[in-house]
Amino acid sequence: MKKYLLFLLVMVVGLSLTGIVCAADKDAIKAKVDEIAVAIEGGKPASDFADAANLKPHYVYIMEEGGNLLVHPSLVGKNLKEVAAPAFDAVAQATMEGTWVKYEWQGAEKNAYVRKTKDGVIVGSGY
Repeated sequence: MKKYLLFLLVMVVGLSLTGIVCAADKDAIKAKVDEIAVAIEGGKPASDFADAANLKPHYVYIMEEGGNLLVHPSLVGKNLKEVAAPAFDAVAQATMEGTWVKYEWQGAEKNAYVRKTKDGVIVGSGY
């Protein structure tokens, strides 16, 4: 009985810590996307953020409204609508205020914060 209670306690603590880490990640992801979207709206070209595609553990991607990826770890110059239509459909839901979306990418569920600039460029990142 004691082992069972100890196991339950460890599980509860573990799940609680996971929630805290997830919230911190979400805040960091949102802050980075917002920062880049504001900079692009201020006149910086998307190409200035190419290094953001290499950020760990949450890389940033930048896409034109039609799906052309301007910044991405491996798909720069490709069209997300053609490569992964369900992911494109989710990311295309971006708003100027920013929103969280879910989609499947290579068999795994992804959660991404996406924000559209006034020029229609979409900046996103997630987990």
